[in-house]
Order: sequence, then structure tokens, then C-alpha cells
Amino acid sequence: MMKRFSALLLALMLLVTAVPAMADTPKPIETIPYEEIPASWDGQYHYLLLCTDSWKANPNNLGNTDGIVIVTLDTRAHRVMLTSIIRDALVVRPDGVIGRINYIAKNYGPEALCKVISQHLNVKLEDYILFDFGQIARIIDHLGGVDIEVDSSEASYLRRYPLESHQTSPAMGRAGTYKFYGRAAVIYMRIRKAGGGGDFMRTQRVRTVLSTLADQCRDITYEQAETLLDAITENTLLTNMNPEKLVAAMDQAYSLRDCTIEELRLPQDDAVHPINYANMSAQEVDWAMCREDFEEYLTSSWLVMDEE
Repeated sequence: MMKRFSALLLALMLLVTAVPAMADTPKPIETIPYEEIPASWDGQYHYLLLCTDSWKANPNNLGNTDGIVIVTLDTRAHRVMLTSIIRDALVVRPDGVIGRINYIAKNYGPEALCKVISQHLNVKLEDYILFDFGQIARIIDHLGGVDIEVDSSEASYLRRYPLESHQTSPAMGRAGTYKFYGRAAVIYMRIRKAGGGGDFMRTQRVRTVLSTLADQCRDITYEQAETLLDAITENTLLTNMNPEKLVAAMDQAYSLRDCTIEELRLPQDDAVHPINYANMSAQEVDWAMCREDFEEYLTSSWLVMDEE
């Protein structure tokens, strides 16, 4: 009798462990038909900056685009805005199926990602530049590095990472401000497992580096801006912007170099929650709320920062 009971118990345990964890079912996502998206405000220009998850990427075989930032230059209102989108946000893919946003460029191309984001935010994005980690590192080195303040958890993480002593100045120690050179700056931007916040704080670190670099460029001459554009062009993996468009974007940015950099993260805290979908961790997003937040952000002058 005891043997039969033990065998039954073992069978039940095996059955339970063999059943996969139930995945969450995401809610339907309502998007805006591309042809109904309005034209951008007069004097407002949007550029999608993307980074693929590789130090030396193959343009014909892209990895995930874990870095997604919209740069908005508003020459009428005299504003510069950085909007980052978390990499695991669920969106409607070009084939109509729900999936993670960082897989879109890999599977359908960067132009498709522009269209997907446009339909979710009701703002037409047409121009993109895609980099890999190595290219971003070289652009930062061209600018002489970037000064970043790190807290104790970030410093501890970076000390454990295989950074060489010359990649920060001074060599990474305790909390404080350091000059990060290219490779170290990229590693800092990719931190997820330090100080809490996960991917949400990763997007903040990306914006911190971009806004700090912009601050460091406030006093550059036009000739130095042209040299920087050359460095960016030489270190671009893919773009649909021709030389004339790139020069126009540089002129817009140069005219706004004295602006305070405004920042937004999408989705904000009240428009997102984590779910398990298609055997992966993801974030279910209230895109209707994101559209409202983004529209208000673009048409007003308030500044939204992540909570500490």
C-alpha cells in the first residue's frame, strides 16, 4: 500500500513539473493607421536613434535593437527632447501579431520599426540612424569621453566588469564623477543589474549619456560640428538619411545647442506592467496613454524625469 501511494505521489509530482507555466494573454493593442497620422508640427523634426545589441554588427543580419531613442529637435519652440522606449515593450508587429519592440528591426528592418513606433505614438517617424556598440564607443571617444556621476551600486558593478583602468579617469573606484571613454560609456549605458530599476533605469542611463554629451557640445564651433557629423557618418551601421538630410539635422542641432535637454521615458510608470508572453519577459503597455503623454510632451515645455 505504501509503495502504491509513493508511486502515485511521484507520478503527480512529475505531472506538475511537466506542465509549463501559464503565460499571460496581452490585451489587444489599438494603433493608428499610418495614413491617418498627422504631419509633424512646423519646425519640429524627429529622428530615431537605434543601437543593435552587438559590438560589431552585420548590417545584413541585425541583432535586437535594445537601444531605442527618439530625438526631437524643435526649431520653432527652441527645444531638444529625448524620448526613450523600453526594449521589451509589447507592440503590434508588421504582421499584426503582438511581440517585443526590440525584435522588429531584426525581423522586418529599421524602416518597419519607424512605422511601428509611428502607429503606436501617432507621430510620423521617417528618419533613422542605427549604430552598434563599437560605433557609439568611437563617437564618444571622438568627443573626448563623457563625464558621468555614478552611485555606489553602479560603481560596484563597474568594478566587477572587465574594464581596463584607462577606460575611465580616474580608474573606477567609489561613487563619484568619472570621465568615461567610449567602451566604458557603452557598458555604463547597458547596466541593468545595479541599483534597481532594470530596463527602466537602463533607458535613463542612455539619456544621461546623450544629454551630457549634448551639454559638452554647447561651445563647439560649426567646423567642429561638421567634424562630429563626419565621425557619426563614418560610424553608422545603417541609415535612410542622405547627406543633405544629415547636414540639415546637424544645422538644426547646432542652432539648438544652448537648449536644456528635456527627457521622457515611454511608457511611464502608470502605463505599463510586466507580463510573461511567448516564453519571455515583456512589458504590457497602455499605448493610448503613451500617445497622450507624448503629445503633451511635444506640445508643451514640461520636463519629465524618471523617479529615483
